[in-house]
Amino acid sequence: MSGLLPVEEAQSRLIALRAPLGSENIAFSEALGRYLSEDVVALRDQPAAPLSAMDGYAIRFDDLPGPWTVIGETAAGAPPARPIGPGEAMRIFTGAMLPAGADTVIVQEDVAHDADMLRLTGDGPGTRGRHIRSQAADFAAGDCLLPTGTRLTPGAIAAAAMSGAGQLAVGRRARVAILTTGDELVQPGHPLAPGQIPDSNGAMLSAMLAGEVDGPVLPHHIRDDRETLAKVLKELARRHDVIVTVGGASVGDHDHVRGALDDAGGRLDFWKIAMRPGKPLIAGMLGDAILLGLPGNPSSAFVTATLFLLPLVRYLAGAREPLPAVHRAPLAAPLAEGGGRRDYLRARLEQGRLTPMIGQESGRTLPLASANALLIREIGAPPRNVGDAADYLVIA
Repeated sequence: MSGLLPVEEAQSRLIALRAPLGSENIAFSEALGRYLSEDVVALRDQPAAPLSAMDGYAIRFDDLPGPWTVIGETAAGAPPARPIGPGEAMRIFTGAMLPAGADTVIVQEDVAHDADMLRLTGDGPGTRGRHIRSQAADFAAGDCLLPTGTRLTPGAIAAAAMSGAGQLAVGRRARVAILTTGDELVQPGHPLAPGQIPDSNGAMLSAMLAGEVDGPVLPHHIRDDRETLAKVLKELARRHDVIVTVGGASVGDHDHVRGALDDAGGRLDFWKIAMRPGKPLIAGMLGDAILLGLPGNPSSAFVTATLFLLPLVRYLAGAREPLPAVHRAPLAAPLAEGGGRRDYLRARLEQGRLTPMIGQESGRTLPLASANALLIREIGAPPRNVGDAADYLVIA
């Protein structure tokens, strides 16, 4: 369809509207889900010295098959009291530093210890260096452990802490405002007059942004009035990095986002995407704030938030790969041919196979409750049969 932007071009133009938001230093306890703004480079070797991987006895491999004189013990947290010499062994526990002179650990199940004498009763270690974690086996000082843009998972935080760092440099999170529009919308739980519906989009988008932005996002709501919308947009732009409007992005008499953006002194960058649902997507700038206008139907708002809003806030926070990853799986049901826009179909991925949900109309909310994937059907794609491969995005 002429005049409609491809999804990838729209995504690129959106994140080009503004650079990432800069850096701040935070404690490890605050780091989950953040994106590194600097490489984490190891300040130390890990392990810093050869360590025992088992409970047993540190020996010289050349002294096998023994016997040995046990000269003491060593545990994690302190260096051994002395080295071992020929015919000597030292009791050692998992994680303890290997005493100088030792090159092998024999496990306690393979020996008998009587007074200060140690005798081999099992098969023994077999090879020199057995049951030892060598120095720098995990990483060495100077290694880049985590590159800039890495999302900090619990495992990544553990690696960063083990590196010797005391804090982390991460990208600042965006301040985001959600503004739902529509005379028909009422806050969830409030009484409904005839023709009114609960404002589900505000709650849904706030949940999608949880843990991704600066603080909780409490949706604002205004009626369908262009002058009021323009005033609210100007005020929100002074205090936020991203303004998300929901509804009012199409061409009806009560769709005021484009006009209000102009009235507020903003600049439109693009409008209308070659996708379904979600065609009437708007992006522009108002001062330093990015305005992202999502369609008002629940499925349209969800899909466009997945493809545009979440990548935008992750990019601004410093993510190296902000766009959702595309996966492939076989179909569990036939799929009709594609049309003039790329389709993002709500689907279930179960036992490695994709099934499109029944009821793909953009105004339907219930399919979103059980969908865990967006099945991608390209423009003009031929019909596909059960077992044919299809692309999809993972959704929560």
